[in-house]
Amino acid sequence: MNLTVDVQEQENKAIVLLAGEIDAYTAPKLKETLLSLTEKQGNKVEVNLEQVNYMDSTGLGVFVSGLKSTKENNSELKLVQLQDRVYRLFEITGLIDVIDVDKTVQGGY
Repeated sequence: MNLTVDVQEQENKAIVLLAGEIDAYTAPKLKETLLSLTEKQGNKVEVNLEQVNYMDSTGLGVFVSGLKSTKENNSELKLVQLQDRVYRLFEITGLIDVIDVDKTVQGGY
């Protein structure tokens, strides 16, 4: 399955709507988009993962890279509307403690 990346930019804020799967094949496209947004000084980036039903460790790496970029560029990264199985990945790896993840979880299976 593919990953759809839709970016809605406003003044000092970008909303990234994702749909599909984040894996080794789709992660490079997401990383390129995410880093271009987090490299803008003071930009707030909100990533909506409501329509992401699968993510592997490659996807986690993309968000770690995004977090590192926010620290270097004084920007912000927030993940919202995660499905239960994706949220658990962040919990299991401990990334829930370092990345701003909205606790509102969409229904799982």
